[in-house]
Amino acid sequence: MKILFIASEVAPFAKTGGLADVAGSLPVALKRLGHDVRIILPMYKTVGEGTFPIHKGRKSVEVRLGETLHKGFLRQTTYADMPVYLLENRHFFQRDHLYGSPEGDYPDNHQRFAFFCRGVLNLLKRMDFRPDLLHCHDWQTALVPVLLRYEYRQDPFFMNMATLFTIHNLAYQGLFPKTALAEMGLDWSYFTIDRLEFYNQVNLMKGGIMAADLVTTVSPSYCKEILSADQGCGLEGVLAERGDDLFGVLNGLDTDEWDPATDRQLFKTYTSATLAGKVVNKKGLQKRLGLDVAPDIPLVGMVTRLASQKGIDLLAEILPRLAGEKVQFVLLGAGDETYHRLFEDFTAHGFGNISLNIGYDSVCARQIYAGSDIFLMPSQYEPCGLGQLIALRYGAVPVVRKTGGLADTVFDGRDGAREPNGFTFDDFTADALWEAVQRALQSYRTRDVWKKLVRRGMNRDYSWQQSAGDYERLYRAALTRKRI
Repeated sequence: MKILFIASEVAPFAKTGGLADVAGSLPVALKRLGHDVRIILPMYKTVGEGTFPIHKGRKSVEVRLGETLHKGFLRQTTYADMPVYLLENRHFFQRDHLYGSPEGDYPDNHQRFAFFCRGVLNLLKRMDFRPDLLHCHDWQTALVPVLLRYEYRQDPFFMNMATLFTIHNLAYQGLFPKTALAEMGLDWSYFTIDRLEFYNQVNLMKGGIMAADLVTTVSPSYCKEILSADQGCGLEGVLAERGDDLFGVLNGLDTDEWDPATDRQLFKTYTSATLAGKVVNKKGLQKRLGLDVAPDIPLVGMVTRLASQKGIDLLAEILPRLAGEKVQFVLLGAGDETYHRLFEDFTAHGFGNISLNIGYDSVCARQIYAGSDIFLMPSQYEPCGLGQLIALRYGAVPVVRKTGGLADTVFDGRDGAREPNGFTFDDFTADALWEAVQRALQSYRTRDVWKKLVRRGMNRDYSWQQSAGDYERLYRAALTRKRI
């Protein structure tokens, strides 16, 4: 099967979140299954040419958006022995950030990604690759299935080409005023309830959901949750309408990239059979962050985006309690300035067992996964989550709220799990989080039980192998169930 991944970010070229990890690692797993897989993304300023040789191609494309004609160029590189295409347009993509500055989203994001979607489709007809299926990701690529269904439906080149649209986070929908239609080169026929209209605005996510042949989310539990008013973000009715074509496929982990046995950023590599190496990492992390070097004290870690979705308000409530316990807590993250100030104020109190680190450092993040005994993810909602998978693989036992992908990957013995690997809580409250942390700390003190929990987590298969097979079956289903 010939498959083209269309995404607004792809690791290792451009990344702000989990979408990039999926778009960079799932194609590799599908290629191992024997498929011809390729990737296309915008040529951002941040992509650079230092790590990957990027070749200038001769192919160009012109896209009219409103009254303006925009020109783009196709460039190409290789990653994991797989062709990767980059669509260049300096006006739209030569910026310091992918989607917006610290002050907010770029006001022309609808035009930027309309150019990308139209440019991809226009270039496909001039490339030496005609995919059977286009796998589109999140609202930035939602116009691809929309255009294929309504604008290109009579074009013989596209007639049998199927689309699968993946929702990574329903909260980000690509909402714009209705004047955005003309600015994306669309006429008023698209501003209807069964296309892009959403409470008198343009909703690109809705358009992708309605137009794609099949729709997926990034975990089975999240797939169910977004059908409810609580987590449907206003689109629960639209998703229910596509219920027979909506599937949840759990994200995998790039187990070559995330492997404590080979990770050179750690103080010492280790496996589930050599847990003494994890103690070395704990001591190294304590020393690096100015904590007491005390391997017997439980160390609780957290690597996160500082946003309300991630349960940071719950963390803020329990921090004084953690400061009073015989425990160490380490946080690494950046995000909302409100939380930056809150944690900076807390740090000023000088609690010796708390290390709050504002910003992001990929090496420090890996060392936190390796050095922590317990890993917190108290998310309000979590479509899939990557942190808990990395934590399990690195032997840090997760404490998570039972939601989305966290509920699909972390299992608590209290709930009757036959092979528990962590601790969960249901209510989105600080007290519920604290109770789960206390249960984890109590278990930590029973060393034989704890080691068994750690090893069980490390030895489970978190790779893309099973999920890639699930996607393979869905691709075939999309080809047979193509909408007209």
